[in-house]
Amino acid sequence: MCRNIRTLFNFEPPATELEIRDASLQFVRKLSGFNVPSQANAAAFDQAVDEVAAVARRLMASLVTHAPPKNREAEAAKARALSARRFGN
Repeated sequence: MCRNIRTLFNFEPPATELEIRDASLQFVRKLSGFNVPSQANAAAFDQAVDEVAAVARRLMASLVTHAPPKNREAEAAKARALSARRFGN
């Protein structure tokens, strides 16, 4: 499940709100063990996703680096090549 959480910092273009929300959702799913929470847990689950997303936004805004931003397409191509070598796809 956590394999779907991607690095979001230091990319050009910067991470979108949707990417931050998706990573937060995956994190809360992993912690809770729920892919889809029950109605009884839905409010707590959604609140946790919102709070994790807010913390992630604050974290990325406060981080500094001297490295040049990475290119999303180039990084995706590297990941596909690694996957092909690893799994023979």
